[in-house]
Amino acid sequence: MKHVGAIPVEKAGNMRHTTEKNNLSENQSMEQGALLARPFAVVGRRTINWVNTLGAAAIFLVLAVLMIFRPKQWVKIIEQIYYIGARSTTIIMLVALFTGMVLGLQSYHALSQFGTVGAVGTLVALSLIRELGPVLTAIMITARAGSAITAEIGIQRISEQIDALDTMRIDPLRYLISPRIAASIISFPFLTALFDLVGIIGGFISGVMLMGANAGTFFYRIQASVDMKDVTDGFIKSMVFAVIVATVCCFQGYFVHMRTDSRGAKSVGLSTTAAVVTSCALILVADYVVTSLLI
Repeated sequence: MKHVGAIPVEKAGNMRHTTEKNNLSENQSMEQGALLARPFAVVGRRTINWVNTLGAAAIFLVLAVLMIFRPKQWVKIIEQIYYIGARSTTIIMLVALFTGMVLGLQSYHALSQFGTVGAVGTLVALSLIRELGPVLTAIMITARAGSAITAEIGIQRISEQIDALDTMRIDPLRYLISPRIAASIISFPFLTALFDLVGIIGGFISGVMLMGANAGTFFYRIQASVDMKDVTDGFIKSMVFAVIVATVCCFQGYFVHMRTDSRGAKSVGLSTTAAVVTSCALILVADYVVTSLLI
């Protein structure tokens, strides 16, 4: 007896085979689409993480700056000025001296080919005051004090000292972060001025005392070519670099426990390395941005 509407066995098999073939084609298309979209997904994920980190660092900076003006902050700020500023003078003077000597030497040899040796003072002074002074000062402070700040705060975090401050109702941002940011903003311009002065002395030693350029012409050209705007622009750059270095180093140390690639002491080392590298890169980027705005 035949059933009405029954599908023959061969026809049912063909339909099943067609359905499986369609499903296989759809799966292959989806896999190909996923492979094509994977690079964009990686870029998008990293971009979102970068934007989230940037926003968190901005909020971190704003909250810390607001804490600077709380009572009884000056004692901690003075301590950090001594640590960040005063203890960095030796390395700043050493680097500045030899930077100025190299500038004086190179300037003399380059300008002597065109008979304009008298412009050695101008080239040395403007190069130091406008660019090399603020940039190299910020990089050297990052290497000496910024790395130590990240390591110190990171160790306090993984050893639960910051959690202990919360338990005692002491704001960690006010106690640890705000004094360092304020001290950096105060110390960077003074160290930049010291770098410029010692660098010009180094240029005088190599360009005048060693190579034989005229001393009177050297200082006259500096006086005639350098104006107050050049000095002010250098100080503005140094304060921008101070905010960048202090924020990045403190942020990396404060949130060291949130790293996903390591734990414990290793995370402190990785955060310290990341703080120094990121600060140096941002210093150079900010140097271009600020220079383009000030010119």
